Amino acid sequence: MGKQMTEMLKGTLEGIVLAILAAQPAYGYEITARLREQGFSGIVEGTVYALLVRIEQRGLVDVAKVPSEKGPPRKVYTLNEAGGTYLDEFWTTWSFLAERIDHLHHNNRPQEKGE
Repeated sequence: MGKQMTEMLKGTLEGIVLAILAAQPAYGYEITARLREQGFSGIVEGTVYALLVRIEQRGLVDVAKVPSEKGPPRKVYTLNEAGGTYLDEFWTTWSFLAERIDHLHHNNRPQEKGE
């Protein structure tokens, strides 16, 4: 993944992870796997785990420890009401930004010679 992509993802990964949790509760490795299924192959587990700590501290998810067949219990994250509200705001902001960026992309191109 290129540096520009990495920088852009920093500002949006929280919303992306919350969107994944809106579909279904999951633990860290599952979230990473779902991100990879969606084409975010360059995201490492450490990034996801650090983000999960932040969203838990901010009260956007509920966490339950679930027994694991392999090792210690897993922390399963579930989007809660505050997280749902935050996610709604994320999508509103995303739609606004995407529309503005698309407008800039398609309407502010340099004129070709001869036009």
